[in-house]
Amino acid sequence: MPTFHDAADSPAPPEEVWKLLYDPSRFPDWWVGVETVERGDGGFTMYPEGYPDFPMPQTFETDRDDRGVRISCLVSDLRYTWRLAPAGDPILGGPTGAGGTRITVDVEIPESEAHRLEGQREAVHASLQRLAALAVSA
Repeated sequence: MPTFHDAADSPAPPEEVWKLLYDPSRFPDWWVGVETVERGDGGFTMYPEGYPDFPMPQTFETDRDDRGVRISCLVSDLRYTWRLAPAGDPILGGPTGAGGTRITVDVEIPESEAHRLEGQREAVHASLQRLAALAVSA
C-alpha cells in the first residue's frame, strides 16, 4: 500500500487549527479538490471540485488525546490521519521555541488507487499550506 507523510508549520495556536480540522464543513476552505461537504452521522459526504453529482462518503473520527483526525474515503479507501502539536513538540517535530502549530498528515492509498499517488501528494501538500495560512486569519 503506497503511503506518504507531509507536514507544515503554522504560527496559529493549535486551538485555531483544530477548529478548521475538526469541522468538515470548513474543508472546502482549505482542502484542495473539495468543493462541498454534507455532514452525516459518523462522517460526511464530500463532493469533489467539478463533480457535483459524485458523492464520496467518508468516515470521520477525532481523537483529542492524540490530537488527531482520521478520515477514510468509503469509495476509494484513501485514508488520511491528520495530527496537530504545539510547534517544537518532541514527537511531531517542528521548530523549537517558535510557538504555533506543527500539522502532520499520513496518507495511505490502496494499490488499486496507486496511480493517484503523485496527485494526492501534491493536493495534500497544497492543502497543508492552505490550512496553516487560514488558521492564522481565523
